Amino acid sequence: MNKKVTAPLSNEDAKSLKAGDYVYITGTIYTARDAAHKRMQEALEKGESLPIDMKNNIIYYMGPSPARKGRPIGSAGPTTASRMDKYAPGLLDLGLKGMIGKGKRSGEVVDAIIRNGCVYFAAVGGAGAILSKCIKSSEIVAYDDLGTEAIRKLYVEDFPSIVVIDSNGNNLYETAIKEYTNEN
Repeated sequence: MNKKVTAPLSNEDAKSLKAGDYVYITGTIYTARDAAHKRMQEALEKGESLPIDMKNNIIYYMGPSPARKGRPIGSAGPTTASRMDKYAPGLLDLGLKGMIGKGKRSGEVVDAIIRNGCVYFAAVGGAGAILSKCIKSSEIVAYDDLGTEAIRKLYVEDFPSIVVIDSNGNNLYETAIKEYTNEN
């Protein structure tokens, strides 16, 4: 089913999304990869506040290439989400409502998704140039010294994604395999 949602993501929208839904996201999302997640974890361990509020926000696991002239960002494809698995449950518990990446997630992340009524979206790997066309603005908001792994605030319009794990823990990767093997 095709759906449109606005970011930040409301609790109601997150819970209405089902594994397998095609979702077009419009609004503000943030980027963060391994190094930024590690730094946020270190800040939390020191009792410091995070550079962005997690409440209802979506983090896109992406590090862009340099922007071409006249564009806000370069190629912007997803990175492998499992590299953030050790950090994701804590951020979900702080109110993070959605994550965009590619690939499978750990059981701990799935448990945190269910516990917090969140969503894991997949973006199409290898389509970074196409995805970048949905990004209308990009601004570094934290950890500038990390270069492409700095935290960026993006404004996106109709950013295409697929719900892989919904708020009930339904996992498209698992159901698609079962569906495929039952048909053959």
